[in-house]
Amino acid sequence: MTDHLHASRQRIHDREAVIGIIGLGYVGLPLVVRFAEEGFQVLGFDNDASKVARLNRGESPIEHLDAADIRAALDAGFEATADLDRAGEPDAMLICVPTPLDTHRQPDLGFVLSTAERIAPHLRAGQLVSLESTTYPGTTEDELGPRLARDDLRIGHELFLAYSPEREDPANPNFSTRTIPKICGGVTDACRQLALDLYGAVIDRVVPVSSPAAAEMTKLLENIHRAVNIGLVNEMKTVADRIDIDIYEVIDAAATKPFGFVPYYPGPGLGGHCIPIDPFYLTWKAREYGLNTRFIELAGEVNSAMPAWVLGKTADALNDHGRAIRGSRILVLGVAYKKNVDDMRESPALELMEMLSAKGAEIAYSDPHVPQMPRLRKHSFDMASTPVEPGTLADFDAVLIVTDHDDFDYELLAEEAPLIIDARGRYRNRSAPHIVRA
Repeated sequence: MTDHLHASRQRIHDREAVIGIIGLGYVGLPLVVRFAEEGFQVLGFDNDASKVARLNRGESPIEHLDAADIRAALDAGFEATADLDRAGEPDAMLICVPTPLDTHRQPDLGFVLSTAERIAPHLRAGQLVSLESTTYPGTTEDELGPRLARDDLRIGHELFLAYSPEREDPANPNFSTRTIPKICGGVTDACRQLALDLYGAVIDRVVPVSSPAAAEMTKLLENIHRAVNIGLVNEMKTVADRIDIDIYEVIDAAATKPFGFVPYYPGPGLGGHCIPIDPFYLTWKAREYGLNTRFIELAGEVNSAMPAWVLGKTADALNDHGRAIRGSRILVLGVAYKKNVDDMRESPALELMEMLSAKGAEIAYSDPHVPQMPRLRKHSFDMASTPVEPGTLADFDAVLIVTDHDDFDYELLAEEAPLIIDARGRYRNRSAPHIVRA
């Protein structure tokens, strides 16, 4: 065991290690709170100066993360900064920056690589760098390693490098950062050991794997598993609809089998920072080896076609009620990518809103978690949320349920909306002429 490894492990054990977290969003902030809860001093980095200021005032930029947790972290020594020149201060640096797709649907590692290049001159002996951002196998060793290592900072000797993928599920009441097992893969055995020590101090269960590439592949498999199964049930939905079979009845019946079946439910398309994006990281990497991931790509095609399917069902429903899309007033219910959160990344609601607008509809939206539509890279809607209240629904020709937040009044909707297109199965057990499943 090297002196640097021994000293770093001891600092973690004694809760003297300072934890640096780069990227204070849906992944980074829960880690800030968790490490602070266990007595670690945390230094958070983010290039959004307004977010840094809010955090240092004790405010939470994320709806499901309570401001009281941020204030408790501040009391424990947490500080947010935009100054990456301070990267030499922490004993561990956790990189939690976005890994989106570029305009050609290719992996965009720009945030990861620029972060590595910014912190590299400031790194010192004994530090651990752990990448948490989703990426393709080989990124940690082939891309980060060469950018971080120096003659005086050899990976596995003076500097330790690992990959530990985030597994956050915002607003899931059954799991938290502490209770979700953490995968850890190190470039060397020493790197893995230090990562296991660090995460083991705050996470109930840490799961070692043989390499960063294995950990990177694990993260992709988890999300591709969901994407493929959602694609399957979305395709089944279209077949069941044509045969006039209730797909929800079929899924619920199949779910009574106590083995060999896991229920997945259809929807208007995929959203969030993982499932619509991660499969493309593996398909891109597979092409480097002359492989075609046809199964994964087919699921992507099915899921990508769901907004257009919902649009078609909306057009048919309006037509049956003597209306065209053009000129109709349509209220889009829910614009977050999943229910009960404020995260809009890759939400199918945004694509549906653009499609409806292009067809001439007058659109509005209602989402208590998104009171004002933010400026987004791909979509731009300058509007505020319309409250769902008695008397307001009659102003619309149709309500399109895209994200079924629990705090909507579905009884009121059923009573006052002239037409409901339900893309989430919220009314799966209710039959009425003005409720159409999509």
